Amino acid sequence: MSDNDYGKTLNLPQTEFPMRGNLPQREPEFLKFWEEKNIYKAKEKMHAGQEKFVLHDGPPYANGKIHMGTALNKILKDIVIKYKYARGYDAPYVPGWDTHGMPIEHACLNAMGVDRHTMDALTLRNKCKDYALKWLDDQRTDFKRLGVLGDWDDPYITLKPEFEADQIRVFGAMANKGYIYKGKKTVYWCPHCETALAEAEIEYADQKTPTIYVKLPLVKDNGKMPEAAKGKKAYMLIWTTTPWTIPANVGVTLNPRFEYAWVENGDEVLFMAKDLVSAVAQDCGLTFGPILGTTMGKDMEYAECEHPFPEYNHRKSLVCLADYVDLETGTGCVHTAPGHGDVDFLTGLQYKLPMICPVDEQGQIDC
Repeated sequence: MSDNDYGKTLNLPQTEFPMRGNLPQREPEFLKFWEEKNIYKAKEKMHAGQEKFVLHDGPPYANGKIHMGTALNKILKDIVIKYKYARGYDAPYVPGWDTHGMPIEHACLNAMGVDRHTMDALTLRNKCKDYALKWLDDQRTDFKRLGVLGDWDDPYITLKPEFEADQIRVFGAMANKGYIYKGKKTVYWCPHCETALAEAEIEYADQKTPTIYVKLPLVKDNGKMPEAAKGKKAYMLIWTTTPWTIPANVGVTLNPRFEYAWVENGDEVLFMAKDLVSAVAQDCGLTFGPILGTTMGKDMEYAECEHPFPEYNHRKSLVCLADYVDLETGTGCVHTAPGHGDVDFLTGLQYKLPMICPVDEQGQIDC
């Protein structure tokens, strides 16, 4: 029985497929056949005039070898396009590359081992262009090797003059429709690369920084200072986790619905949220005197303080209102520096506060 060839007793279909895959040898043959027969153009011609399915592919950066994420991205999109073609759609695929921005510049500078400040802008751009085009060709070869079908001979490349010209035309059309305006906004910044970053590029880590209480002399009280407090120097008490932003202070933000207390502290009066008086006293190791009166936050809008630093006391800190002020920590009086954060920035826009940011491109403060 052991000598019998039972395979011959099976009714198997006859096929030209080899018994073994031998993919390392066979796949290059498939790719060569596709290229020689121009399969992509042939399939486009077969479905010309059919309903279109267009996948707008977000381009990879041409800044190095592809990785598993890049490969997965391209393969999955290729599957979708081929499926849509099999369903009868005219499904073109025009690949592209992003050849601008810091990922290119950063990789290029690392490869050259040079300091960007030693080159003029034009030389650096040409170096980055050559670097990007090199990796573009390498990535194109790898994508073809993955079996991705597309118009590889005519991709879109963001550094091509014709592509940049189209961008300018679109920008001009947007400007003519009134969609473009000039203004300021907060951005994430990399002091090493000296450039703005997208939120997706930010990696967060825990950092311990000192928190401080700061007294801002109150110079305009909207007539709300209680009679018992008159004659004493009054201060708004703020608390901040970012002491380095104090030079850029231009405001103090209160919650309009909170009740604020005028608290006696020796020969001065401190203004803070009534519900936080005990916590502040304990945290600061102080024994406050009596509460001389209270005022609702909404009644202090547009009051004014002096900047706590004498060299900046010509600059007033406007009292603003916002619902984001809470009673979890601090004093209920929020230090506001629109040049240092997105929440403060929005408050600054609302109250037309100056946007002061004394931080240079390398992250150094110059007051």
